[in-house]
Amino acid sequence: MMNRFERKPVPQGEAKLEYLDGDYRVVQPGAFVRCAITGEPIPLEELRYWSVDLQEAYSSTDAVLTRLKKGRP
Repeated sequence: MMNRFERKPVPQGEAKLEYLDGDYRVVQPGAFVRCAITGEPIPLEELRYWSVDLQEAYSSTDAVLTRLKKGRP
């Protein structure tokens, strides 16, 4: 039994998310997602940029701009 000060262990590995407007839903727990442009891991607590239409995560504004310049895959 856990007390209120203990945290549940965070599963390691890549998470699967459903990206929503202004939020996301965890489909499969994990510690990070991968940037669709750079492939680098993004810890969930640092995830700030994603596309609802493309269901992709981005590591930075530069990655978002790269995707916008390339257009849809």
